[in-house]
Amino acid sequence: MMNPAQDRPHVIKDAKGKRPQFFPNDGIDQLMSMVMVLANEINVLHDRIDAGERVAKAHGIDLAPGIDALVLDPAALEAREAWRQDFLERLFYLARKEASEAAAADSEDKYRETIAEIAVN
Repeated sequence: MMNPAQDRPHVIKDAKGKRPQFFPNDGIDQLMSMVMVLANEINVLHDRIDAGERVAKAHGIDLAPGIDALVLDPAALEAREAWRQDFLERLFYLARKEASEAAAADSEDKYRETIAEIAVN
């Protein structure tokens, strides 16, 4: 079974340019982005579970006991972990992007400026 992370090449893609800021504090914008990713995932999961239960019920199958008794094999556990990592990547996208941009903006000159500024103050 393929998962979304396996379907895509492992390339970190970041939108170019300045991001619109809706709140005065950067952290709130990041938090809102994370909440929206989570809300999207919950909506998709709800629809998938609802569809699965309805299809099973239409065929006279009660899914709950089977789900409770399910024991996953290593391949299924690996697939779940791959999905989880892809999900976390999307969830923490903005934090990772901003950390990457901050690291790229960092330089030896900036480091020396900061040290000099600290030494003066």
